[in-house]
Amino acid sequence: MKLIVGLGNPGRRYAGTRHNVGFDVVEELVRRHGGAARRKFESEVAETDIAGQKVLLLSPQTYMNRSGAAVRPARDFYRIENQDVLIVCDDFNLPLARLRLRARGSSGGQKGLADVIRCLGTDELPRLRLGIGPAPPGWDVADYVLSRFGEDDLPAIQVATARAADAVADWVREGLSYCMNRYNSE
Repeated sequence: MKLIVGLGNPGRRYAGTRHNVGFDVVEELVRRHGGAARRKFESEVAETDIAGQKVLLLSPQTYMNRSGAAVRPARDFYRIENQDVLIVCDDFNLPLARLRLRARGSSGGQKGLADVIRCLGTDELPRLRLGIGPAPPGWDVADYVLSRFGEDDLPAIQVATARAADAVADWVREGLSYCMNRYNSE
């Protein structure tokens, strides 16, 4: 079984914000592959099948800074190895709509990823970062990540969300190395 975790903040207030692109990718995967969402592990959870592989899609409802409190119980309950957990999150250090997959590493300042790393006790977790672009001059980073995309950015982020869902499906089918070669270079 694979565990795909889309990071974000729950509630209408945060829907459509830059910080919620992880949730958006999980929603796209549910739309494409099916799965009825239910509450479990302080999360919205949907089980689906991608390329004959059982996949658990998880959107923690704990707020970003406490994401690990939802991820760890799900991982432990299903006895999923860390290399079979993929964290999908925003990254303001990447240009808008750019995808980057990695096998391990620091949180890069992403608070949800930092909490997952802390709760799981390792940074050896595959992650897919979706670029939301840097904060404009004079903006506080927290305010920026909690802002909504402007009309000019929406088409690019919608395409990137779809490509990120493609990348997740390819990760399930082909593995991380394949995805890094295919998606990191574009």
